[in-house]
Amino acid sequence: MTEPVALDPSISPRDKAEILAQALPYIRKFHGKTMVIKYGGNAMTDPELQADFAEDVVLLKLVGMNPVVVHGGGPQIEAALNRLGKKGEFIQGMRVTDDETMEVVEWVLAGQVQQDIVGLINQAGGKAVGLTGRDGGLIRARKLRMQDSRDPTKEHDVGLVGDIVAIDPGVVKALQDDAFIPVISPIGFGEDNESYNINADVVASKLATVLKAEKLVLLTNTPGVLDKNGRLLTDLTSREIDELFADGTISGGMLPKIAGALDAARSGVNAVHIIDGRVPHAMLLEILTEQAFGTMIRSH
Repeated sequence: MTEPVALDPSISPRDKAEILAQALPYIRKFHGKTMVIKYGGNAMTDPELQADFAEDVVLLKLVGMNPVVVHGGGPQIEAALNRLGKKGEFIQGMRVTDDETMEVVEWVLAGQVQQDIVGLINQAGGKAVGLTGRDGGLIRARKLRMQDSRDPTKEHDVGLVGDIVAIDPGVVKALQDDAFIPVISPIGFGEDNESYNINADVVASKLATVLKAEKLVLLTNTPGVLDKNGRLLTDLTSREIDELFADGTISGGMLPKIAGALDAARSGVNAVHIIDGRVPHAMLLEILTEQAFGTMIRSH
């Protein structure tokens, strides 16, 4: 166990008590509820932010919530491909994945990245367990048929990129009920036991729906969803999002993120938050305070 970290000495005892008391209604409201957290971007690559994230997850678990972590690993995959002399290629925000790339994706995500996160959470006093879509038959997938965003008659072949067929959450529920924190790599398996690379935002969104999560929290490298002038949009409904898709305000890597978030909101997840993973403890601030950090998406 690491030594407990003292509260900032510049904060008076009275203010500390006030801060803790203000979190109480949120702790009560979300006790026993599932929070699916997509972990990606800078929060994954900056050592201080990594430690903050691990502490946040452990704290949520200790106050009675059920955090489930789904992680990405774009920069790490890119670095590994570069070492092999391969150039990453993207179509509409999705990584084109041939056989060799898929091998790299598996050993980077299910090996290096997942084990780093499990280690960090354990170091912060939690009990994390790493899973891929194969464990407990968690994520069944098939090859993604990707329509062109401008010409629906045209399809792009993005290789071994998966579309989720079904999620069996049994293994996640069993771990949650037993004080463990599941850490899931977004790799699915097909009918012939082939592996598929699945967008982590899509996995997090589908998992939140199946687990009937209270919240889906997506950590990103932006303050949230921005309008054409770069201003933060703090609260969005599905209708407003459709308009942002139509006029091109939301594009690139944000497309699968927002589409997944919207699906989750429409399928019963109470709130979806897209928050800035570059802000220390952004997740705690989002869940346990009044302060809005990022964009909240509602179904109506």
